[in-house]
Amino acid sequence: MTDEEIITLDYGSGGRKTARLIEQKILPKLDNEALRTLGDGAVLPGDAKLAFSTDSFVVDPLFFPGGDIGKLAVCGTVNDLAMCGAEPKYLSCALIIEEGLPMAVLDRVLQSMAQAAEAAGVQIVTGDTKVVDRGRGDKLYINTSGIGFLRKELPGPNVIRPGDAVLVSGTVGDHGTAVMLARSGMMEGEIRSDCAALNRLTAAMLESGAKIRVLRDPTRGGLATTLNEFTEGRGFGIELREDAIPVRPEVRSACDLLGLEPLYCANEGKLTAVCAAEDAEALLERMRALPEGKDAAIIGTVTEEAAGRVVMRTGLGGRRILQKLAGAQLPRIC
Repeated sequence: MTDEEIITLDYGSGGRKTARLIEQKILPKLDNEALRTLGDGAVLPGDAKLAFSTDSFVVDPLFFPGGDIGKLAVCGTVNDLAMCGAEPKYLSCALIIEEGLPMAVLDRVLQSMAQAAEAAGVQIVTGDTKVVDRGRGDKLYINTSGIGFLRKELPGPNVIRPGDAVLVSGTVGDHGTAVMLARSGMMEGEIRSDCAALNRLTAAMLESGAKIRVLRDPTRGGLATTLNEFTEGRGFGIELREDAIPVRPEVRSACDLLGLEPLYCANEGKLTAVCAAEDAEALLERMRALPEGKDAAIIGTVTEEAAGRVVMRTGLGGRRILQKLAGAQLPRIC
């Protein structure tokens, strides 16, 4: 059988094959208006609009510098709701445990989840537990779903226009690099995952009055893939300035060692935003006032040139096209 006839790791990368799987297999069978937006969550109609999101976490290893699968599961779903413009309130938690997992490991993960939920101001109100035969899983998988109340409905990528500013809330590539190094055993200590809940940051951004077009947390596929999702099939492009994108020197060095590109590495505590140009500086100041956004930066501009593409202007004055991630740069990263 060919790669087109079976599911390979590439289909979980967040890149081209993930998009193909969603567009060609999932959407045609499950299509509805809420699902069609393909955002981090869905805004649902009712007397008070709700945001709903679900995610599964299969990270390897379970524990890594800066976080673990439990913290990741809580923060990941909180952030998906926050990117919808919602105030996260309630989570569910489903555990799929492989027979033989030490009880001490489960205790540690659950304690981490409790701490992360308390810090984010959410409650885990329902859940489920299944145990699979030894050798039929990989220690522990977690699914979390979340509900939040809409603060402000964001218009989304369709209203992005030339001249808009592109921002990121801090250094990119931290999570993917930290997990990969922990998996390989090559380095420890200095590089830590950025795993964190962003609902306090998004609340401050929404309260600022800035005309925010869209918010996303660039997880699988990294910043470059997320920005490609904004431009793909649309009549505008995004031009980034390489020297404006914050990347920790130690992350860049580690990526060079591992043959990775920080712009394609997963983030679990950062967001990217597109806003009206006249609001960009004030929004940046608001973001930098909070610990979650202290390293925020304006990294690029929406342009009429190179419609449908993301282009980076390099430090040497050249231009490089950043395409959507092809293949699985880092499998099992979240």
